Amino acid sequence: MAELKTQQTNEDVIEFINNFANNEQKRQDSFELLKIMKDFTGYEPKMWGPTMIGFGMYHYKSDRSNQEGDWPLVGFSPRKAAISLYVYSGMPEHEHLLKDLGKYKMGKACIYVNKLSDINIEVLKKLMQETIDFLHDRYGK
Repeated sequence: MAELKTQQTNEDVIEFINNFANNEQKRQDSFELLKIMKDFTGYEPKMWGPTMIGFGMYHYKSDRSNQEGDWPLVGFSPRKAAISLYVYSGMPEHEHLLKDLGKYKMGKACIYVNKLSDINIEVLKKLMQETIDFLHDRYGK
């Protein structure tokens, strides 16, 4: 089985944001997301691979293949085009939470926002809680 590319590293999260976020707004939003996600989850931010900041961890096993590994419970990345939020389970029963989130685009595995002020932070917290609860129920704590 091939080893996953995206694994937790010991790289410095603050240094990553300062060097990777391509404008001041994205830097400010990234530091605000650090605070929101750390305070909400109770987990310290950790780098996952070269560009993802994650909070907490779970171990998954795929139902469809032999693949398994560790992954953050929630996270984000201040990518060039938009901030990628990894806070959504993709489950149909959680879709209702998206209607009040604000201005965003959906990717296959994440939510893209241009800036933090485009979304409702309380709804973001609900999304994180539902995702964390779902992952704990499915894979254990």
